[in-house]
Amino acid sequence: MGERGARLSIIVYLFLAALKLTVGHIAGSEALKADGLNNTTDIVASVAVLVGLKISQRPPDKEHRYGHWKAEPVASLIAAFVMVAVGLQVLYGATLSVFFRQVEEPDPIAAWIGLFSAAIMYLVYRYNKKLALKIQSQSVMAAAKDNLSDAWVSIGAVIGILGSQLGLPWLDPVAALAVGLLICKTGWDIFRQASHDLTDGFDENQLEVYKESIYTVSGVKGIKSIKARKYGNNPVVDVIILVNSKLGIGAAHDISENVENVLMKEHDVIDVHVHVEPQ
Repeated sequence: MGERGARLSIIVYLFLAALKLTVGHIAGSEALKADGLNNTTDIVASVAVLVGLKISQRPPDKEHRYGHWKAEPVASLIAAFVMVAVGLQVLYGATLSVFFRQVEEPDPIAAWIGLFSAAIMYLVYRYNKKLALKIQSQSVMAAAKDNLSDAWVSIGAVIGILGSQLGLPWLDPVAALAVGLLICKTGWDIFRQASHDLTDGFDENQLEVYKESIYTVSGVKGIKSIKARKYGNNPVVDVIILVNSKLGIGAAHDISENVENVLMKEHDVIDVHVHVEPQ
């Protein structure tokens, strides 16, 4: 179901990128062209989400005993590199326009296209956000947030275009510079999150939440250690619990199963490895 949101984003971005690049070139607006290039990077990011979702759903095989969950952050990593490259290209072109070219005010049609694009992206954002909450997908929610930021980028481009109409033609390429910086920042944020997931980084606060749930299980005397990592959006937890040393193997096993069930049911942990030690 999450693939529907990615497909919708791709279709909308293809349309808007072509529209903005064409009108931006005809109207002479650096800001609108930069916004169009921003949507081009969004196409790459959306394709990465779609490909990552498809590959991550494949079952385990001989070479991937743990499944293909990490395909999602790998795809995001590739998209991040593309986005940063395009962002640097936008910054280079906008800088040339500000300092080395004669800046002319763009045609007002560019502002209308920007407003139209912002409205479309806001509607796509609402759809993807609703879908992400329904299926509990972090990648679709990330795509929704990107949709919202794209709407704000278009608003920024409109401000630059309108400013140039008021006798400040340099505002248009300056708005393009701002768009370029935003593209680079978005690419960096995606790179940082994907790298964090691929290197088994995990939120320490979430580990504390897991601990609180484990301590509610009858028979758990303590927690010697707890670790977690993610396969895609799916947490995997490794925990060593302490139990009464006088318990038999069967009773200790029942406690470990209860710990597994609590984490899976309350926190959507996909897999739990529990090791029991006597206290």
